Amino acid sequence: MLLPHGTVFAVVDGENFELFRNTGMEADPELKQLETPDLEETNYSYGARDHDKVSRFNSGAPKGRLDKLEESAHVVAVAEWLNSQVLKHKIDKLVVVADPKSLGEMRKRYHKELENVLIGELPKTLTGHSPAEIVKALHS
Repeated sequence: MLLPHGTVFAVVDGENFELFRNTGMEADPELKQLETPDLEETNYSYGARDHDKVSRFNSGAPKGRLDKLEESAHVVAVAEWLNSQVLKHKIDKLVVVADPKSLGEMRKRYHKELENVLIGELPKTLTGHSPAEIVKALHS
């Protein structure tokens, strides 16, 4: 996969979100880490608006269920943020790298305009990996 200069890379899992931009050439990408925005994780199941409400609403739910709600809210917040950046024309080329579950959840929320600027996806967990490892995974 060729990775054009200026392409933004969103590397996501259920807890983490990292952003990179290709500052190198298309055939020889060089990823520079960008500041990751603070996300408002408000989209929990059952329509709750914050963690306290989720905890109260699901007071009898096992901890694993609450963790899954938080992971889902995180992934939805990432997708919403990416949509907003694309709609504001701040991202015009995008690659999404996410674990398969998160990627599936994000795909449900892609705006049509985001789909138009999406040049690739990789269903793999690469949060916390170096930019060189991310590029290598995209090329394999």
